[in-house]
Amino acid sequence: MPHDHHDHSHAGHVHAAPPAGGQFSLAFAVGIGLNLAFVVAEVIGGLYANSSALLSDAGHNLSDVLSLALAWGAAWLAGRPATGRYTFGYRGATIQAALLNAALLYAALGFVLWETLDHLRHPAPVNGALVMLLAGAGILVNGFTAWMFRSGQKGDVNVRGAYLHMLTDALVSLGVVVGGAITYFTGWTWLDPLIGLGLLGVIAVGSWGLLRDTVRLGLQAVPEGVEYEQVRAWLLSQPGVQSLHDLHIWSLSSDGHDAALMAHLVRPGGADAAWLAALSAGLLREFHIHHSTVQVEDAVLAEGCVSGCEHG
Repeated sequence: MPHDHHDHSHAGHVHAAPPAGGQFSLAFAVGIGLNLAFVVAEVIGGLYANSSALLSDAGHNLSDVLSLALAWGAAWLAGRPATGRYTFGYRGATIQAALLNAALLYAALGFVLWETLDHLRHPAPVNGALVMLLAGAGILVNGFTAWMFRSGQKGDVNVRGAYLHMLTDALVSLGVVVGGAITYFTGWTWLDPLIGLGLLGVIAVGSWGLLRDTVRLGLQAVPEGVEYEQVRAWLLSQPGVQSLHDLHIWSLSSDGHDAALMAHLVRPGGADAAWLAALSAGLLREFHIHHSTVQVEDAVLAEGCVSGCEHG
């Protein structure tokens, strides 16, 4: 298509607020320290007590440490200003951190699954009292970490993820306590690895959404809560717009609140600054799209737009 007929006008940008993760630096630091110490205690205790349930929980808590560290680092990077090379800033670091978190989590699950199956094939006496003690400490550690994120979990998806993750871990530790108590009073050595398998299943199912959503973000899919067809129809309904093409909607970060849009609109006579400002404000108001870049082409281009154009 000839480019000399293009009116290179762009809608103004309305930038989203910086991610709230940076406000919880102390919570991230304390949470990482507590969980790391607890992982060491659980590994030592799990080996000593011969408990695959404790080892399963330790593997999961290790993924929590890595997840918190990556989320903290990504939140810090996301708040850094854009540069001449990284013109979008570093918000995309949160997406890459989430992808890495999902990969590390499933790698840890695979390792723990192997150990759990070995315990199931060769049951051995389990120190139920030690299992209950360490798992009980896990309830306190994860519960306290969740409490530190409680104030921000309603306003930021990233913080809410940390809050819910820690809260879920506290409930998982409660399950280990119950299993340790049953083993202690009944002597059923086969029950501990079964509980470990159950915990692995719960963690794997609960983490599937994380893996799915991060892959989707990595492929620059349309963000959750934004309907592509509704945005297309709205753009075509704007005054003077004849057609559109090359409409793309994606997210700049993992929190879902930093959606961006790029589109080419065919409009006779091009567009002035006021029309473009109203278009950008409308995209923010109707679809929460904070970054909109619209190239307006005059009606001459419409004659040569044989394919790829969508008409109102």
